[in-house]
Amino acid sequence: MLIKAIVIVTMIMLAAATLVYIERKLSAFIQNRIGPNRTGPFGLLQPFADVIKLFMKEDIVPTAADQRFHKIAPIISLGVAVAVYSVIPFANYIMIGTHKIFIGIAPDINIGLLFILAMTSVGVYGITLAGWSSNSKYSLLGGLRSSAQMISYELSMGLAVIGVLLVSNAFTQHNGTWLNTMSLNTLVLNQIGWRWNILLQPLGFIIFLVASFAETNRSPFDLPEAEPELVGGYNTEYTGMKFGMFFLAEYGNLATSSAFITLLYLGGWQLPIPASWLGLQDGTILLALCQFIMFLAKIILVATFFIWVRWSLPRFRYDQLMYMGWKVLLPLSLLNVVITAIVIYLLN
Repeated sequence: MLIKAIVIVTMIMLAAATLVYIERKLSAFIQNRIGPNRTGPFGLLQPFADVIKLFMKEDIVPTAADQRFHKIAPIISLGVAVAVYSVIPFANYIMIGTHKIFIGIAPDINIGLLFILAMTSVGVYGITLAGWSSNSKYSLLGGLRSSAQMISYELSMGLAVIGVLLVSNAFTQHNGTWLNTMSLNTLVLNQIGWRWNILLQPLGFIIFLVASFAETNRSPFDLPEAEPELVGGYNTEYTGMKFGMFFLAEYGNLATSSAFITLLYLGGWQLPIPASWLGLQDGTILLALCQFIMFLAKIILVATFFIWVRWSLPRFRYDQLMYMGWKVLLPLSLLNVVITAIVIYLLN
């Protein structure tokens, strides 16, 4: 378990560096620039140079700030971003003798879905504490915005997940078995072939995708940072590696949201064709490797879409943000649950 944890934490750090590089290159492409091309071949070492620079920066803490919470806030944000990966299945199991070894720290626990939703809710505490403890009006407004944004969009996100659970539960009942649909591994298994939830729950997918933008504070929902009016938002008074931890947490949450969308709607680690067509058997290392590569490819595609949207759309006004959360997404998510339940009832 410890070895798995060390490997996965290392992967998260490398994933954050990869996403930073992709974002810089993609934004440069959209803006007709070159992007990083000096540090290492094709600028590949630029994210690592950024980390070294942040380590060498002076740690400045405002005199009137609350010292304890000012230090704890970035730890909470980064810790939550990393902890979520403890329940994410990166591939199906590997058979070693008579033992099943799952690819992940604890990918098949009964409450994996609830754990991710709970941890993403806790993540906002880091931003809120950062805003409050900095003793700055800009930081405080950023923290308050983040809290309001999380409350507004988490309801729609949770209701979108209910639609996925209804579909998955109907599938397990139809096959005469009762599987635990709160397990992320089971949700992936129920999306075999091209029976992905994005096809069965298109409205739920759109709602979940928009809510994910808001939950991760990505543009056009980056109101907690909003440089034109809040300087830097909740991280205005942070320097050095404390700012770097928020930076890592942001890209860790981006990877988490991409993985969560992949697991719930894009088939997770499932291959688009049956493994038997490739001559692969369940439980073999080769099949698990193919599933792992497929999972990573889907995550990169979703994360690239997140980045593309950031550099393509302008930021919403705050009243537009609240209007969309409460008067558009919430009614649509309720409608999606009702329609899904009615269709399942009629088909059964």
